[in-house]
Amino acid sequence: MGKLKDGFNKVTEVELIYRNKMPQSEQRQICSSLDAYELLDSSWDKGKMELQEQFKIMLLDRKNSCLGVSLIATGGVSECMVDSKILFATALKARASGIILAHNHPSGAKKFSDADKSLTRKFAEAAKLLDINILDHLVLTADGYVSLSDQGEMPAIHLKL
Repeated sequence: MGKLKDGFNKVTEVELIYRNKMPQSEQRQICSSLDAYELLDSSWDKGKMELQEQFKIMLLDRKNSCLGVSLIATGGVSECMVDSKILFATALKARASGIILAHNHPSGAKKFSDADKSLTRKFAEAAKLLDINILDHLVLTADGYVSLSDQGEMPAIHLKL
């Protein structure tokens, strides 16, 4: 095999690093959609709640302790495009066993659209391949929330209390 041309003999090294800065004893356990809502709501930029759709995920360990909340996408007034590669890369890097999906409706509508439900099904199916459970999907508004799990509409897995 010949020598590679100059400049073509370098390879980018990929390194995964995870640093959890919160002791497990301080991680909040999520036992209901209300627990998830309270934590998500406290992390939401209130200036964006009624302005732009944002999509976040709550990452959970096997005991449903919250590992963190991550902003995955920001959209416009009425929609937000969510890249599944970014969502699952974030979950894998945090070693999450469970995910709670969440997005806001700037309109204030506490109702899931057909597109919201379809996206939830798509992510739940993909997550199965990674041994990750999609436990719930919340829609947050300035005055409350609604949960697919509470409505009995999660594809297969419900938040285990």
